[in-house]
Amino acid sequence: MSSADPVTDPTSPTDPTHPASPAIDTVVYDFGNVLIGWDPFGPYPDRPQAEIEAFFEAVDFGSINHAADAGTPYAVLLERVERTRPDLVADLRRYVEHYEMSLTGPIEGSAELVAELKGLGLRLYGLTNWQAETFHSAEPAAPAIGLMDDVIVSGREGMAKPDRRIFELAIERFGVDPSRAVFVDDKAVNVDAARGVGFRGVVFTSTDALRKDLRALGLPVAE
Repeated sequence: MSSADPVTDPTSPTDPTHPASPAIDTVVYDFGNVLIGWDPFGPYPDRPQAEIEAFFEAVDFGSINHAADAGTPYAVLLERVERTRPDLVADLRRYVEHYEMSLTGPIEGSAELVAELKGLGLRLYGLTNWQAETFHSAEPAAPAIGLMDDVIVSGREGMAKPDRRIFELAIERFGVDPSRAVFVDDKAVNVDAARGVGFRGVVFTSTDALRKDLRALGLPVAE
């Protein structure tokens, strides 16, 4: 089957007064905790987790991480922490310099599912919130990423999910009809944003659950 032969949706109504939903021909993947595990505690293997949790809270690590995802260089973020919490700059620098230790490898079953979808002739794309400076670590840790037809990396674009603009960029750059595409992400806020521009949306919890969701959308993936 080629990408020009979309998979039909057997769950769609057949009543001519109720038009069938368009068949899915594209899957757009988030990467972190969907295809590849991410654990921000990984770069601190010899430190108590409670100590690192306190550090994350003190510097508002969630905001720092999102800013990096949206294109702010780590050098700028380190300077900001230097001004407010100079005692914690070394801890943040360790995360940056040992980032690859935060990647825990492929999510169970993910590589097999990506290969199966590729074999069905579906178009596969990535839309990931990821820092431009560290994205080179992604594919070595989860080789299935290399099966994507194209990838949008938020840090390279200067915007990050759930910003509506990055989904609009995906539609334009990938040339997809969002009504025929399913977007998969582990964060409900991102899935909601994708639905807001017309994508079918699936909140990822596990590969087995994703298989069930894709079958419900008419894709003949194995159980």
